[in-house]
Amino acid sequence: MHPLLQQAFHILVRMGPLGPFSLGIIDALLFTPLANDVLVVALSSRRRDWFWIYGLAAAAGSTAGCFLLDWMARRGGEAGLKRLLRPRRLEYVKRKIEKGAAVALALGSILPPPFPFTPVVAGAAAFQYPRSKALLLIGAARTLRFLVLATLARQFGRQILSIAESPAVRWSIAGLIVLSLVGSAASVYQIVQRSRSQA
Repeated sequence: MHPLLQQAFHILVRMGPLGPFSLGIIDALLFTPLANDVLVVALSSRRRDWFWIYGLAAAAGSTAGCFLLDWMARRGGEAGLKRLLRPRRLEYVKRKIEKGAAVALALGSILPPPFPFTPVVAGAAAFQYPRSKALLLIGAARTLRFLVLATLARQFGRQILSIAESPAVRWSIAGLIVLSLVGSAASVYQIVQRSRSQA
């Protein structure tokens, strides 16, 4: 793993429960696939008696991040969503929200990538799905996901840590971090470009 990425990961680990909480907020707003999952597993494997705290911290951070995303998307409405998403992705999200926003939000909160979690949350807000219902669903589903993950990490902690020390896993984590940074930069660039073209 690149020393800079390793340092960033170690900082998040040293932050304790604040690590998954902070990363949960970032994960809701930017493209960071499975980063918080890896962090929760690492923390729950090392400090097994705190596993439930790490799971709840990740869920709380993710829900807080979704509140910020909801607030921004609700203000921007459908016009703002057009700046964020390509036309095909926008139509996909619109269909999901129209068919059943609650199911889409719950599934998006539990399922790992490539399920489009952030676009579904932004879409539900832009199409004025009630905020309290959305955050309740997201909070419950995220809590389930991260508590199950933390419990598994607590149960199989030693095996997970031995696997995590392998070069293949380290390179995979490094690849995920690089993918996250590239994906986030590409998303910001597309939003800026669309904003300029529609101005």
